Amino acid sequence: MNIPSKYDANSVESKWYSYWLENKYFHSTPDEREPYTIVIPPPNVTGVLHMGHMLNNTIQDVLIRRARLLGKNACWVPGTDHASIATEAKVVAKLKEQGIDKNDLTRDEFLSHAWDWTNEYGGVILEQLKKLGCSCDWDRTKFTMDDDMSEAVIKVFVDLYEKGLIYRGYRMVNWDPEAKTTLSDEEVIHEERQGNLYYINYKIEGSDDTLTIATTRPETIFGDTAICINPEDERFAHLRGKKAIVPICNRVIPIIEDEYVDVEFGTGCLKVTPAHDENDKNLGDKHQLEVIDIFHEDATLNSFGLQFEGQDRFVARKNVAKELEALGVLVKTETHLNKVGTSERTKAVIEPRLSDQWFLKMEDLVKPAIKAVLGEDAEIKLFPKKFENTYRHWMENIRDWNISRQLLWGQQIPAYFYGEGKEDFVVAENIELALEKAKKATNNPDLKVADLTQDTDALDTWFSSWLWPMSVFDGIRNPENEEIKYYYPTNDLVTGPDILFFWVARMIIAGYEYKDQKPFNNVYLTGLVRDKQRRKMSKSLGNSPDALKLIEDYGADGVRVGLLLSSAAGNDLMFDEALCQQGKGLGNKIWSAFYLTNLWEVADIQQPQSSKIAIEWFEAKFQKALVEIEDHFSKYRLSDALMAIYKLIYDDFASWLLEIVKPAYQQPIDVKTYNSVMANFEDILKILHPFMPFITEEIWQTIAERTPEEALIVATWPKAKPINETIISQFEFTQEVVSGIRTIRKEKNIAFKDAIGFSVINNENTEATFDAVIQKLGNLESVDYVSEAVEGALTFRVKSNEYFIPMVGAIDVEAEIKKLTEELNYTEGFLKSVQKKLSNERFVAGAPEQVIANERKKEADALAKIETLKTSLASLK
Repeated sequence: MNIPSKYDANSVESKWYSYWLENKYFHSTPDEREPYTIVIPPPNVTGVLHMGHMLNNTIQDVLIRRARLLGKNACWVPGTDHASIATEAKVVAKLKEQGIDKNDLTRDEFLSHAWDWTNEYGGVILEQLKKLGCSCDWDRTKFTMDDDMSEAVIKVFVDLYEKGLIYRGYRMVNWDPEAKTTLSDEEVIHEERQGNLYYINYKIEGSDDTLTIATTRPETIFGDTAICINPEDERFAHLRGKKAIVPICNRVIPIIEDEYVDVEFGTGCLKVTPAHDENDKNLGDKHQLEVIDIFHEDATLNSFGLQFEGQDRFVARKNVAKELEALGVLVKTETHLNKVGTSERTKAVIEPRLSDQWFLKMEDLVKPAIKAVLGEDAEIKLFPKKFENTYRHWMENIRDWNISRQLLWGQQIPAYFYGEGKEDFVVAENIELALEKAKKATNNPDLKVADLTQDTDALDTWFSSWLWPMSVFDGIRNPENEEIKYYYPTNDLVTGPDILFFWVARMIIAGYEYKDQKPFNNVYLTGLVRDKQRRKMSKSLGNSPDALKLIEDYGADGVRVGLLLSSAAGNDLMFDEALCQQGKGLGNKIWSAFYLTNLWEVADIQQPQSSKIAIEWFEAKFQKALVEIEDHFSKYRLSDALMAIYKLIYDDFASWLLEIVKPAYQQPIDVKTYNSVMANFEDILKILHPFMPFITEEIWQTIAERTPEEALIVATWPKAKPINETIISQFEFTQEVVSGIRTIRKEKNIAFKDAIGFSVINNENTEATFDAVIQKLGNLESVDYVSEAVEGALTFRVKSNEYFIPMVGAIDVEAEIKKLTEELNYTEGFLKSVQKKLSNERFVAGAPEQVIANERKKEADALAKIETLKTSLASLK
């Protein structure tokens, strides 16, 4: 077998990915096996692969590949989300480049452009995931705007409306003036910003008196419809029943009284602007005030803004303040820190706005979802558990969900208006059914399709993706179909904590409403990918590496290992490119081990005792690692599982097993040992395959000719067997003995090719099980058991056993005595300091038990070393 000495990831990865696709290993159909199902968190159709995707999808691929090896019917459903706000913004920007204004297009014309954009760019991220090695069932790829997916969304809307859970309301909403759409509360990020507090004088009608109000938004005075004072505030008793005049526009407004006013804040007088503040709206409803909306949808002032019409709100703020100052009514301006709501998507400052919107009542829907995660018999587990508190906070403080968006891209709300009134509408799955309902509602059999107008709003993207685990298996339209019954509930969901409420909680709500079942068993919440300085990776900071360039430089396997080595369960990942180099290094180590075994000539000769016992030991170590790996997987500690495999390969397989069984120069290896080593190597490849799929498949297929049925991707995970703890313990002792021999050879420059004598006083009563291994690895003439110290020999200790190596060749006795004496003096000094600590009653009484135990061990080790050093010195004198 002629294999290259170096591993070339670039040629190998494309070869095996094509092979896996050709043989349909990723494809799943229901059968008699236990299903294991993951649905991908659908990345935005606008997306390209970034470090968060790399981590998230590597974890999913590890879980899915392991499930395949465990004999389960593994199904990983990929897909993308139409991402209404982000995609519409991209399409609008592209049209603008072509000189086309969105507002000049019909809905159908705009959607045609949106579909063209989606078809051109929408699948980019899924193709990039293939480079990472993701073994998704690509035949099942879904898009949240596919016809069947949209049909499911519309069906759910109609159902919830008919249950009385969806309603239309004129409410104060979060308005994004850049995207020109409403947002749900969860899509608004509140951040502290430095602003100003403006103190403005309002004249009292019919007198020379004034009152002063404090506001952060002077531009909204054009929407003022009252001034409010607290009825208990005696400072303003003289203003009761009077009216004030709004500066600039000179509109006369009433002075009202309400306990809502905080007498301590500002001046104790509050301007009431019902169209632009939720609390003001509540006051306005209570006191039946006029509502004046002063903004266009892009947050420029409308005609109510008088001479400031057309100005952006922030420009108008400065200009209105200047005008107030010129009029002599701006008393003073103070700096003021306040919380400002911004759009998660566009970063624009949110404008409270009154609007007709569609809402979903959440109070009752949320109850099964709270119980499912937080109840005594919780069916869904969050990893890490700490996120349960976040989940509880959101779910127990839930508000009705604003599900309508003023966008074209998305599922159009299936409400059809047949008259001029706000309530003159019907809700139906299509216009034909809507016509039948409208005829009944109007008692007009002559009504035609042309008489109906569909609501122009689209549904919130999340209202589509909350059905994802069901709709990908057609579980909404065909709730009893074979696939939904087989694959649902899914097993594991891997996602980021930032969408725990947006997506995860809502999927749980939808699952109980439409299947009366949980959508998944476990939710693994990954951390954020940060740089070495703990900064979140972002394009703006320029600290996010090019994901595809990393794969090109280190290979997909190397990047996968690098990501997972730095990713402890649920904690933020401090990404360092050096970890990818470490991942690539692991690949090189495995390849070198394979290359070495390939160089051996195999012969039908007797198996050495050293090889026989070494294989028994490694098999015990492998079984112990298997138990540890299983435990880590059960707790979603994938980085720990990988580290256990990493150590098994580096420390046990390469450093010890291969060294022990390696034949002498130009000598053959016996066939029994060779076969055992390769069988163990194959077991290593199986447990490493989920983490490093490409290199493991390459070695597996090179070891032997394999049929497609025998590929590593569909091999069988190693079976657990009883663990021989005794042999593991004995070998740990053996490792210390071998290390002692190697240290003396190195310090005394005794060439390894020279066989040396070796004697032991066996105070520990160790068995001779590994003597053959010690003899081979130490290149010893023999291992002799003695009862007396060997004169003129170099010595070392392992526990209470003493080992002796006769001095070989010329040795500078004086130099050796000097060196040993210095080491003895240092050790005796160290012993005194430890014993001083242990004789200190206050220290012993106050220190933790573990600290005392550590100090006693230091004392025992120092005493043993002193005895060995004295013995060595005595043999030299």
